[in-house]
Amino acid sequence: MSNDIAPDSPNHLWLVCHTKPRCEKKFAALMRAEGFEHYLALIESVRQYHQQTKRFTKPLFPGYVFACIPAELKSRIYQQDLLARAITVDDVPRFLRQLEDVKAIVASGLQLSLMPLLTKGRRVRVSGGALHGLEGFVDNPDDPRGIVISVDVLRQGLLVRVPPENLTALP
Repeated sequence: MSNDIAPDSPNHLWLVCHTKPRCEKKFAALMRAEGFEHYLALIESVRQYHQQTKRFTKPLFPGYVFACIPAELKSRIYQQDLLARAITVDDVPRFLRQLEDVKAIVASGLQLSLMPLLTKGRRVRVSGGALHGLEGFVDNPDDPRGIVISVDVLRQGLLVRVPPENLTALP
């Protein structure tokens, strides 16, 4: 996988490539074979199975590979049925800064975990614990441990404390 970030070029498109499930590494291999600049953020994961310890790499952003493609060759990314969709990046300079930040964090070797971006009013679903499946809204992004569950007919809401790692942001 190429870790070099190509400079912003008018005839190249930066794409956020949403792969089909568990196809990130295959898609990155396709990008490498085509000679396209790309970045797949991989982190090491350790799993304990009975008395064995397995180490492997997994995508930091499951289902996503970032790629820089010549505009006229965009159709080449769809040749192996690995891609669900490709989203064109609008603000390329900002995107490249954020991508460099991600690369620095991954290269640091520090422990990290993916968290949903919790902002006031953001719809979320509880993805673990006793309230699994429940949907609500983030009440306070400065202390995003609670969500508000609406009871519309009463025009009331219930604030429930939920650990942020058990929240999944909804579109």
